[in-house]
Amino acid sequence: MRAGLIDVLPWLKSIRPALTLVDPVAIVLAGLAVHASVSPLAVATAAVAATLVCRQADLHRSRLVLSLLEDLPQLALATLVATLALMAITPAPELTSPPWGMLLIFSGSAFLHLVVLRGIVYSRALARRRNGRSSHPAIIVGAGAVGQRLARTFLARGEYGLHPVGMIDCAPGLTAQQLPLPLLGGVDDLERAMTDLGVDDVVFAFPDPPDDHTIAVVRRCVQNDHQVFVVPRFFEMMGLDHHRRTEVIGDVAVMRLRRWGLRPHTLLLKRAFDVALSCLALVVLSPVLLACAIAVRLETGPGVIFRQVRVGRGGGTFTLYKFRSLKPTNQLESATQWSIDNDDRLGAVGRFLRRTSLDELPQLVNVVRGDMSLVGPRPERPFFVREFSKAQVRYDDRHRVATGLTGWAQVNDLRGDTPIDARTRFDNHYIENWSLWTDVKIMMRTVRAVTRSQPGSDAPLRLTLGEPPAERGTAPRPRV
Repeated sequence: MRAGLIDVLPWLKSIRPALTLVDPVAIVLAGLAVHASVSPLAVATAAVAATLVCRQADLHRSRLVLSLLEDLPQLALATLVATLALMAITPAPELTSPPWGMLLIFSGSAFLHLVVLRGIVYSRALARRRNGRSSHPAIIVGAGAVGQRLARTFLARGEYGLHPVGMIDCAPGLTAQQLPLPLLGGVDDLERAMTDLGVDDVVFAFPDPPDDHTIAVVRRCVQNDHQVFVVPRFFEMMGLDHHRRTEVIGDVAVMRLRRWGLRPHTLLLKRAFDVALSCLALVVLSPVLLACAIAVRLETGPGVIFRQVRVGRGGGTFTLYKFRSLKPTNQLESATQWSIDNDDRLGAVGRFLRRTSLDELPQLVNVVRGDMSLVGPRPERPFFVREFSKAQVRYDDRHRVATGLTGWAQVNDLRGDTPIDARTRFDNHYIENWSLWTDVKIMMRTVRAVTRSQPGSDAPLRLTLGEPPAERGTAPRPRV
C-alpha cells in the first residue's frame, strides 16, 4: 500500500510534505497567541493564505540550496498576506480603530514561527544530505571546465544533496585521468548509464555534441520523469537576482527543468476536466447546435454530420464529427484534399460555419467519448499524417497526447493554410510544458481566435510542408 502511494505521489519521499505542513502549523501557533481576539475561522483563513503564498513562491519544493536567508522576503510576504486575511475575517470593534496590538502580536509570532519551523526542517534535511541518507546519485553531462567545477563542488559539499557518480562527454582526447569522476562515455551512453547506475538526476553542463542532438536527449530524460538540471548560457550573469528555478552552486548557476507534467494523476484530472466542461457545453450550446444542424440540412440536404477518420493518441484512429460544409465527390477526395476554404461548392452556411469554427462543435461528442481532449494538437487524416511524418522532424511526437478541439498552435494563428513545421513545434511545446492552467488559458484565447479570420483563408490553396513563409511558393499537391 505504501509503495503504491509513493509511486503515485513521489514527492512523499522528499521534504515537500514537511515544507507544506510548516506554513499552516506556524500560522495556527501564531493564532494561539491571540486566540481570545480571533475566531478559528479567521486563523484557518490566514493559514490557507500563507500556505498559498509560500507555494506560489516555490517554497514547498525541495531545492539544492536550502537557505533561510533566501526565503526571508517570501516568508515576510506570507506573513503580511496572512495578517491581512486575519483582518478581513475578524471584525474590528470600530472600523477606525483596528486592534493594532493584536495584529502586531499575530504577525510577529507568525513570522517567527515560519522562520523557526522552516529552519528546523532545513537543518534536518541538510544533516541527512551530508551523511548520505538523503543524497541522490547524479551524472554530469559535459566534462569541460564548467562540468568539472560542478563535480568538485558537489563532491566537496554534500549539503546540496547531489552525489555525482560519473561524467558524460565525447570530446576527442578526453581521458578519465583528467576528470574528478569516472568517464561513462558519450551522450548516446547517458540513458544506459543512468539505468545501470540507478541514477535519476542529471546535470547538463555545456556538453560538446550538437545542440539538436543534446536537446533530444534532454527531452527524453524529462519525458522519462528524470530530474534534469541545465547550466544556462550566460550563467555568469545569474546570481543573487535569479529565476526561482535557478540556483547557484558555488559560482555556477544551475536551472532545474520542470518535471514531466503528463503523469497518470494529471491525465486523470485533465480527462475529468474535459468531460465536465464538454457536457456542460453540449447543454448550454444545444440551441446553437440545433440551429446549425437546421441550416446545414437546408443548404446541403440529408447528412448533417460529416464523419472522417483522423489519427489520435498513440497513432490510433477514430471517427471525427463535424457539421457538413459541402458534400465531397467521393471518399478519396475527403481523405486527401487539404482544405476546402476556397472551394466553389462551399455555400454561405458552410462558409460561415468554417469561418466561425461552429462546424467543429460536434467534436464535443468526441471529447466526451474519449477520442479527443478539449485542448491538444489538432487531429489530422491518416494520408496527411504519413506525408507530414516523412517531411517533418518530430511530427509523430504530436501523438503522445490526445488530440484536441483547439490547441496552442491554433490560438497562435496557425490555422488554415499555415506551415506544418510551425504547427509541429507549437504542438510539441504545448505537450512538453503542459499544465491544467495552460489548457484554461488556451480555451480562453480560443474564443478570441475564432472571431478572427483564419490566416491564408483568402490566399490560393497550397500545402505547406514547413518552408519559411517568405521563401515558399505554392507547394505541389500530394500525389494520391
